[in-house]
Amino acid sequence: MTATFRRLRVIAHETIADDVVSLCLADADDAALPDWLPGAHLDLELGDGLTRQYSLCGDPADDHWRIAVLRERAGRGGSAFVHDRLRVGAVVESNGPRNHFAFVDAASYLFIAGGIGITPLLPMMRAATAADRPWRLLYGGRTRASMAFAQQICGEFPEQVTLAPADEVGLLDLESAVRGVDDGVVYSCGPEPLLVALEGVCHGRGVPLHVERFAPKELPTDLIDTTFEVELARSGMTVKVGAEESILDAVLDAGVDAEFSCREGTCGTCEVAVLAGRPEHRDSVLDEDEQADGDVMMICVSRCASERLVIDL
Repeated sequence: MTATFRRLRVIAHETIADDVVSLCLADADDAALPDWLPGAHLDLELGDGLTRQYSLCGDPADDHWRIAVLRERAGRGGSAFVHDRLRVGAVVESNGPRNHFAFVDAASYLFIAGGIGITPLLPMMRAATAADRPWRLLYGGRTRASMAFAQQICGEFPEQVTLAPADEVGLLDLESAVRGVDDGVVYSCGPEPLLVALEGVCHGRGVPLHVERFAPKELPTDLIDTTFEVELARSGMTVKVGAEESILDAVLDAGVDAEFSCREGTCGTCEVAVLAGRPEHRDSVLDEDEQADGDVMMICVSRCASERLVIDL
């Protein structure tokens, strides 16, 4: 699946829960949209240099793309732009889709969603059903009224979905949920406290876990930034990365083109292949195994753990 830039037109705008809208998007020039797989997300350019990533939550067989967006009252304006300005007929620049939350083949699945984190899990649930694999969903939110798609999925999958609004049942019982996972995997998306707690539970039980984060994960406080060199193999250049700048900034300052979006290590847009050297991973995209392999890195946040890096740029 190759990420591409395109103009999208809003063909439907619907409020589906408290502070949550669903948008259906089609190509502004009526071209066919690229294929995508469960776990994919889309970058939307929301003006004033603001780019935000939203999970595709519709059916990959549809001729349009669907996203759902929570209005973040304490956010920086991206969600307000979507809610208030992306009405039917509006055109928005996009890049994608791309996928760093791929749906892997497994014997069974446990999906755990927190709030708007339900969006990337919806296509996975349907893919698991189509593959005739057993699955369960534990879905938490502030209230029933705030939980997007809750009524729809309970009607579609009444035996497999457990709704757990916090005002009715409190925090999600992650220990009990994971206890039933034998030879399966866990997928989760939601706020950081949920993901951190789930990582602890799954690690303790040796259960494979795949997560997608809304925001960068917290890094150790004892990290030290130093100056290092990066060789750009395709460009034939070597750039010095200062202690207070990112590899991405150094590359762009040298006049080398590189894709990027969030600059926070959460979207995966700036991923490059590592040809030599050892990266110091600080992203929130790669899992532990992928980071240990050291084959790729996110140059907007990650740094160098060896004397020198060689990357495919």
